[in-house]
Amino acid sequence: MTKIAVILTQGFADWEYALIAGTGGPFFGMQVEFFTPQAGEVKSQGGLAAIVSRRLDEIRAFEPSVIVVVGGTIWESEQAPDIADLLRAHHERGVAIAGVCGGTVALARAGLLNEVNHTSNNAEFLLQNAQNYRGTAHYHPSASAISDRGVISAPGTAPVSFTAAVFEAAGLATDALQQFKAMLGAEHLEPVMAEATS
Repeated sequence: MTKIAVILTQGFADWEYALIAGTGGPFFGMQVEFFTPQAGEVKSQGGLAAIVSRRLDEIRAFEPSVIVVVGGTIWESEQAPDIADLLRAHHERGVAIAGVCGGTVALARAGLLNEVNHTSNNAEFLLQNAQNYRGTAHYHPSASAISDRGVISAPGTAPVSFTAAVFEAAGLATDALQQFKAMLGAEHLEPVMAEATS
């Protein structure tokens, strides 16, 4: 069974992990587990209180195919956990590392965005919040997720393409992946109105 580890922090963004958790397991047979710096309660930006029993140091034993760093305002503060070593170590072992919105700051601080094509909320966001970020030459102002060499990045406004990129890295079959993207994107297509008949 494909395993995805999702890292939550205090003030995590409610919409950025929802499709991964809500469809990854129930519909696509993946095992999605949550991890936090300290086991216990974390509260989302929207006020949802979640009890997470697994700590970050338990991720290695879980053996995920993908590690997802969910965004939240903590990544722009001094309270942000230092997970750079963890992310680098897993990436070196072949685990795909994914960050969305503020989660891209964690990837930048780990040096994972310095040599790969990537995106985020904007380039200045990374420069302001990750002192060792040196990847501006590889930054793309994309509205959708970008995946390059085992590193997935996305702005906070792209939860669907981010989820699709995570599922692709986790090995979801191409037909299922296309079905997922088509279903979630359908509401944004121009509606075809039936012609009135006389």
